[in-house]
Amino acid sequence: MAETIKTKVLIIGAGTGGYVAGIRCGQLGLDAILVDGGDGLGGTCLNVGCIPSKAIIHAASKFETVSKAAAGGTLGITASKPAIDLAQTTAWKDGIVRKLNAGVAGLLKKAKVKVINGWATFSDAKTCTVKTADGDITISAEHVILATGSEPVELPFLKFGGDVISSTEALSLDKVPGKLVVVGGGYIGLELGIAFRKLGAEVAIVEMADRLLPLYDKALTDPVAKWLEKHGVELHLGARAGSFEKGQLNITTKDGAALKLKADKVLVTVGRRPRTKGWGLENMGVAMAGPFVKIDDRCATSMRNVWAVGDLTGEPMLAHKGSAQGEIVAEIIAGHDKRFDPVTIAAVCFTEPEIVSAGLTPLDVEGRDDVITAVFPLMAIGRALALEAGDDGGFVRVLASKTDHRLLGVQAVGQHVSELSNSFAQMLEMGAVLEDVAGTIHVHPTMGEAFHEASLRALGHAIHI
Repeated sequence: MAETIKTKVLIIGAGTGGYVAGIRCGQLGLDAILVDGGDGLGGTCLNVGCIPSKAIIHAASKFETVSKAAAGGTLGITASKPAIDLAQTTAWKDGIVRKLNAGVAGLLKKAKVKVINGWATFSDAKTCTVKTADGDITISAEHVILATGSEPVELPFLKFGGDVISSTEALSLDKVPGKLVVVGGGYIGLELGIAFRKLGAEVAIVEMADRLLPLYDKALTDPVAKWLEKHGVELHLGARAGSFEKGQLNITTKDGAALKLKADKVLVTVGRRPRTKGWGLENMGVAMAGPFVKIDDRCATSMRNVWAVGDLTGEPMLAHKGSAQGEIVAEIIAGHDKRFDPVTIAAVCFTEPEIVSAGLTPLDVEGRDDVITAVFPLMAIGRALALEAGDDGGFVRVLASKTDHRLLGVQAVGQHVSELSNSFAQMLEMGAVLEDVAGTIHVHPTMGEAFHEASLRALGHAIHI
């Protein structure tokens, strides 16, 4: 007979949205159960996404630096020709993941959150049965938080398996593929494609759109395109991928020509979709918004006391959005008056160079004459030059209202600019005006000085240009 448990809060999914919701519930004295469906504590981001990909990207950049030193020297540094043992690199990455898994487990234990490992299936909006290694457990709850996350999109003619891989498998390879074809020119495909190019793979990218990273404006993506060209990455834009047979990927180019691209591995990164299948969502009676669960500004679904957070609820599908929503939902359940209404959710592409975008972009304000736009190049920032980050076309750009100088958006492209993203988001969230940024004494020498100078330039008096 199945064990039956009752709880105040039942959380389905242990990713950034779910485990943060659990910890906050515990802090607020709410009895909470967290069901981990198999991805591991931390979900996609910690186990097979954000964290491991950035570890591999970091290792790839180190390998590239040593390779430069071996190919004639860099900064006066010379070295012997390097070699990469990707199995050891992957083992190092896995160690980071294990350490963070243990950290999340410790935090949940401290918050007195009961974690159940198993797959949950709902019979109604407040009741599910979890299949565990020790048998079935039926759980009924007063509140349910859905945090099931997302999964890679599989193409019908490029099913995952064998040499056709998703980002998950790409992060666990034990050797660098000689030839890697990436299908999809979004941020996931470019991040991993660039990393493997640095590690020595020959890389080709197939993208249906006419340019890479189509959600960003051309000024932001041009430095990335230049890096790819300089480093011999083969680009097929406006092209469609087809079947993969006998080590060759069939594609149709923009002008209709048929090509065969040799590939040891084909990495498919055409997007992610919310994980809505296989756990009884259809039995819960919640309204949908296309493929996503529909929520209001409290993250409430159409079913009373059923909440949803993270990738399940729509774009942007970013870990930090999910964790913020999870925290707010826990506080609402505890009786706090909260709303999820951020001014911005900043996004970062960890490409080469990196891209940051927060708030409105030139694409959003196209045709308006009430917006000031100012750009400051990183080549005029001393810290950027000292970090070899000043010669790739990088910049910081601000958009502000002409009438009151309120910041509307901030973007940047360049090496290390991901570390500026929180400053951008903070200023926008606080409703800062250009004078606020200009009046803040920025530390010298830092990359953040470019934000200061861009704001000064918008006011008409940049110092270093």
